[in-house]
Amino acid sequence: MTKPRLSVLDQTPVGEDHTADQALRASVDLARAAEDLGYTRYWAAEHHGSPGFASSAPEILAGALLAHTSRMRIGTGGVLLPRYDPVKVAEVFGVLASLHPGRVDLGIGRAGGPARDFPQRLAELRTLLDAGGVVPHPPVPPHLWLLGAGRESARLAGLLGTEFAFGHFFSPTGGAEAFDDYRSRFRRTTGRSAGGALAVRVVTADSAGRAEELAQSLLLWRARKDLGQDAPLPSYETTRRHRWTGPELERAKVHRTALVSGAPEQVHAVLTALAATHGVDELIVNTLTADPSDRRRSYELLAEAFDLPKAVRETPVPAAR
Repeated sequence: MTKPRLSVLDQTPVGEDHTADQALRASVDLARAAEDLGYTRYWAAEHHGSPGFASSAPEILAGALLAHTSRMRIGTGGVLLPRYDPVKVAEVFGVLASLHPGRVDLGIGRAGGPARDFPQRLAELRTLLDAGGVVPHPPVPPHLWLLGAGRESARLAGLLGTEFAFGHFFSPTGGAEAFDDYRSRFRRTTGRSAGGALAVRVVTADSAGRAEELAQSLLLWRARKDLGQDAPLPSYETTRRHRWTGPELERAKVHRTALVSGAPEQVHAVLTALAATHGVDELIVNTLTADPSDRRRSYELLAEAFDLPKAVRETPVPAAR
């Protein structure tokens, strides 16, 4: 199996010493760096009402990312379709794809509202994108992805013939079976083979010790969130001083299974094995740190470990300020 491509899933994390507007600007800067480092695509996530994430309007952020990059595919990971009219989603992404032809991904999630009519909504959206039922209808429609963490979403993606990304960081087990379901139905629907992508939560650093410090911060944030304390990501200093409670340790242990962390060579080995186990040729990497500089460094080290082909920027693209 060839080495997997790497992409970015950005939840625009907010650290306790930072503000949401700073986090959004950091996402734009990270996208520009990721393009230069050789990442394949960059997706903006959608979250609402959480002090730890500034990514409440991924379609707006995607537009900014498209304007500040020139080659990398940009999209959402993903728009929470139960919250929106499929026609409006098709219109928004029709505009983005018209302005940036051949570069736009539309990743769709099923959270955010009643899911009983989700298959019908997704089918309607697929028809609108393919048949040109909205204005504008771009010459190259957005590439439609379904995001999920179970076999039901995998089967639906295969039935509708969309791309599929499995959220390992939501559910570290069951991915291989979900991809089997997806690929068998995709082939019956389209007559073609399918690959899929695996979304993995990763943190690495220049040393295993530093990577563990960053992992502890992430795990503390996640444990607190589970226990009802939704807050920005704690800094290293806060995490180092923190006295963990029994419930926090229990929740951290659970989430540790869905986190790939360590020195770059350690992370490279685990990610390569995950790609092989799931039969995917693309890993979509999600990294959460309190300080944007640590997050950027993690992506830099991953690019080096996987020997990504660095891009050469031909024309300057303005930075976000």
